[in-house]
Amino acid sequence: MEKAVVLGETGGTGQVIVSELLNRGIEVIAFGRSQEKLNELMEEHDNQPKLTYKLGNIFDYKTVIEAAKDVDVIFQCANVKYQEMKSKLLLLGESVMKAADTLGKRIVFVDGIYVYGHQVAKGDENHPHQPHTKKGKLRVEFEQLIFSPKWKSAKALIVRLPDYYGPTSQNSYLQPTLEGIAANKASVFIGNLKTPREYVYLPDAAKMIVNIAEKDDSYGENWNIPGAGLISGKDIIKIARNVTGSQKIIIPLSKNAIRFIGLFDVFMREVVEIMYLTKEGFVLSGEKYEKRIGAIPKTPFKQGMEETLQLLMYKENLG
Repeated sequence: MEKAVVLGETGGTGQVIVSELLNRGIEVIAFGRSQEKLNELMEEHDNQPKLTYKLGNIFDYKTVIEAAKDVDVIFQCANVKYQEMKSKLLLLGESVMKAADTLGKRIVFVDGIYVYGHQVAKGDENHPHQPHTKKGKLRVEFEQLIFSPKWKSAKALIVRLPDYYGPTSQNSYLQPTLEGIAANKASVFIGNLKTPREYVYLPDAAKMIVNIAEKDDSYGENWNIPGAGLISGKDIIKIARNVTGSQKIIIPLSKNAIRFIGLFDVFMREVVEIMYLTKEGFVLSGEKYEKRIGAIPKTPFKQGMEETLQLLMYKENLG
């Protein structure tokens, strides 16, 4: 891979994939519709010559074609808001796949684990797709669209991440907790503090995603992106307090609490149906990655949390 385009370049996964590609000396085109955010991304990378950008609308496949015409791989990191998923997710998939198919390109989709539903077996790529939520069922339709036989020239793969954290994270379950602690304010924790859950550190995820994308035989498949192990909310808070010195109260939010907040907040209303993941957890297997790609990068939680919180505190001081 010598050149790539990243769609959704200013989101949590998009930013780390841009950084990982640049670290490998790969030319990157950042694709987005916000001139301001694209300018900020350029500044963060010191306007280095291997990073350029294209303005466009991901729902307009012709603008995606224009941005991706000279690249080797398309990284699809853009997403839609929970409350807009029903009306926009499949339109996004159709647009991006039409562009990739028109150009005959390889394309990597970054997605989550809602397609699996409750964990009933080993969490590998063959886990049954038995979603019981609206979002999970829609994500199954999204996968079927990506791998549809109607696409004759595109080569697609899907990488599936659990919840995540990291310096670029924006919309993860952990985000309100870490931002509150970094700001030395009272905050919330979504879910049970005692349940061990899997989180992947985004810079680790980016390494794995790019490694997968570079292999010609990776395409046409799903790939799990596992974290460094399991950790409870209680232990996360302990690490975060040691890093920041904050001792402000952190309130765990149950499903009923989220449901109540959802009466006033449309985003939290959509979180209710996926609260099962915070209660049960879902552990991804990395055996396929280890067998076909290599060792899984596993930044220790203490190190990853420290790097994340240091940046959040820096931003808080600037703001």
